[in-house]
Amino acid sequence: MELIIQIIAGLVGGNAAGAGLKNLSLGTAGNSVVGAVGGGLGGLLMGMLGGDPAAAADAAAGLDIGALVQSVAGGGVGGAILTAIAGMLKKALVK
Repeated sequence: MELIIQIIAGLVGGNAAGAGLKNLSLGTAGNSVVGAVGGGLGGLLMGMLGGDPAAAADAAAGLDIGALVQSVAGGGVGGAILTAIAGMLKKALVK
């Protein structure tokens, strides 16, 4: 369940980054795909930084508010960052 939340948050974060950084936008489809991948990776990274994996698994089983906020934040930020990086790479390769 957490992975789905992270992917959706990454998708939203990627599209928000594309809308805010017009010169780095990959288009709606590109922002969505890269954002979803970044959301999954960002959520995974936030989970690893969260501490004890056993406690994280217990929290995920109950899906408490802390785990939900962590998934949304990690996914959204990860999606936005990966979209910005991909946009910079695309812009650098076009030149």
